[in-house]
Amino acid sequence: MTLLQCGAHKVDLTRAAIMGILNVTPDSFSDGGAHADPVSAVARARQMMEEGVSIIDVGGESTRPGAQAVSVQEELDRVIPVVERIAKEIPVPISVDTSKPEVMRASIIAGAGLINDVYALRAPGALEAVAAFDVPICLTHMQGEPRTMQIEPHYTDVVAEVADFLAIRVKAAQAAGIARCRFIIDPGFGFGKTLEHNIALLRSLKVLGMLGLPVMAGLSRKSMIGKTLGLPIEQRLHASVALALIAVQNGARIVRVHDVAPTVQAVRMWEAIEADRRV
Repeated sequence: MTLLQCGAHKVDLTRAAIMGILNVTPDSFSDGGAHADPVSAVARARQMMEEGVSIIDVGGESTRPGAQAVSVQEELDRVIPVVERIAKEIPVPISVDTSKPEVMRASIIAGAGLINDVYALRAPGALEAVAAFDVPICLTHMQGEPRTMQIEPHYTDVVAEVADFLAIRVKAAQAAGIARCRFIIDPGFGFGKTLEHNIALLRSLKVLGMLGLPVMAGLSRKSMIGKTLGLPIEQRLHASVALALIAVQNGARIVRVHDVAPTVQAVRMWEAIEADRRV
């Protein structure tokens, strides 16, 4: 798949797409509260566009380890005004990071062109909600749920088990009427994984790519950096860019990041060198 149709916008996957994170939450692990009101959220979205972002991912409920759930109405109140304003003012595809079918439907009607679901459409009604619209869906692997996912996660073979889970979820979504050309898959770095599990998955992204679907990788500012380098969240920029570039080198077609400009520059520079090498 080289072209991703996100509502009125197309995303070219012949080069890596940079998905910029826009959390409109008070409690996300890295930037909670920074863009909680629509004015600052839209200003950040405009800045990301200027920095070369490919997709803007709006999230209204934190999925950090131990995060508390929010109601449907609270998530709608956070997300929909931001999606509506971005859709009107900024010519960039919008993704919405949600697992609630009510938020999925309202977001697409408001202008979102992609749904990013860490539960991989397992919530009641989620399959039907996405099947009713012609937008792509990112299916993410998560062992457990955000409140408990980092309590002693265990796998016999993390790469094989994640690949099997994603293949099963794709089949379930296809059975619900979602076309194969609409899928993106995400191994879920940090979602019920230890440092060793995350490293194994990053090294083996090409295995997931054998499912024949675009792979997304979200490694930005995550705890694997803190555990490896002993750095607090606010000092994880350089390592985050390095991990995004490694993910692209290993086959990821989309990288989900907080720091758009440095990631775009690093990835585009690498792609330019690789294109030169192939001439």
